[in-house]
Amino acid sequence: MRYLYNLLAYLAVPFIFCRLLWRARKAKDYGRRWQERFAYQTIPSEWQDGLWVHAVSVGEVLAAVPLVKAIHQHYPELPVTITTMTPTGSARVKANFAESVYHCYVPYDLPTVVARFLRKARPRALMLLETELWPNILHQCKNKHIPVILANARLSERSYQGYAKFANVSRHMLSAITILAAHAKADADRFIKLGIPADRVTVTGSIKFELRVPASILEKAEVLRNMLGEDRPIWIGASTHEGEDEQLFAAQKQVLKTIPNALLIISPRHPERFADVYQLAVKSGFKTVRRSSNEPCTADTQVFICDTMGELLLFYAAIDVAFVGGSLVEHGGHNLLEPASLGVASITGFSNYNFTEISNMMFDAKATLKINNSDELANTVIHLFQNSNERFDMGERGRRVIDENKGALAAHLVLLDDLPLWGE
Repeated sequence: MRYLYNLLAYLAVPFIFCRLLWRARKAKDYGRRWQERFAYQTIPSEWQDGLWVHAVSVGEVLAAVPLVKAIHQHYPELPVTITTMTPTGSARVKANFAESVYHCYVPYDLPTVVARFLRKARPRALMLLETELWPNILHQCKNKHIPVILANARLSERSYQGYAKFANVSRHMLSAITILAAHAKADADRFIKLGIPADRVTVTGSIKFELRVPASILEKAEVLRNMLGEDRPIWIGASTHEGEDEQLFAAQKQVLKTIPNALLIISPRHPERFADVYQLAVKSGFKTVRRSSNEPCTADTQVFICDTMGELLLFYAAIDVAFVGGSLVEHGGHNLLEPASLGVASITGFSNYNFTEISNMMFDAKATLKINNSDELANTVIHLFQNSNERFDMGERGRRVIDENKGALAAHLVLLDDLPLWGE
């Protein structure tokens, strides 16, 4: 099966180039640094012989931040290379780590490309975030006796069913995993059913609970809130995907009928959609302002487009109610803990399979509310705007969920300490 996979992967290379060019039409970064995707870059010697961390995109990078910073503190002489797949993930690495790590795009999972990257980087260990399983990367790490840690590992029932269809391939990939640190027992059980030996699996909880809000965020949020409108109710549609924005705009029209001065902020998940979402807002009849335009947000502004990167936490800190996207379409949802860390009441849609355990904790704690369509969303936003005490209580319950589930970071470090390579 691996040989068939490799054949198909090589045949796909021309289509990969075409896809990069297509995506580069709206996100120019997809057309840049392509050499890194084929491991043709030079990796300076000071970044060799270290820890390779792969975090595919924004969510995984944000999860990796506290862990990598803790590793820097525990092993200050250990070089760290962080790879991502997307430009948005790349931007988050640069924003959080600057020059303290070496960063590049992950090499495509082709045998010759992976071999070239491993020759250049010479990693002493590979840490994969969440569920990034690539056959050739894992196969070559196993052959070269490079330990592989699957950190903050999660596997939804939906993903499990997909991997189970290729049981032999899945079992072979998982045989390369040295340590698997799972979110929860349900995730651990699914990985074990796929074939990883149980003695390599431990349940650590999620490092996404290790959120630390910088004091500077709160100071900047006060300035932002004044700019948006201190005395008006504000809600955000965060990390939205195609098919969700229309539903949020429909909800905002209903909200405005009851609360005429309400402001909706839209923060699309992917930057290539910024312009399209702005045009959609204008066509929907809203008085719309873009963050990047530096236009004033006036009392008659109804929709504010957050078309910048890396400011979502800042906007969470400046608003009253948060809808967390990827959940009103079948995308599995995004991280409910981010607004909770700032004491913000949150709403999510019906699709949460990417964060099943976290979502259930938030539901059980009554820290977030689930809706199924734009009508329910509008009614819930209106209800929370009109009930400030309930809003406050939801935010505090969300904070407690985070505080009560910390500890995964320390558990991951204990696992890393047990590897026979640190300090050599």
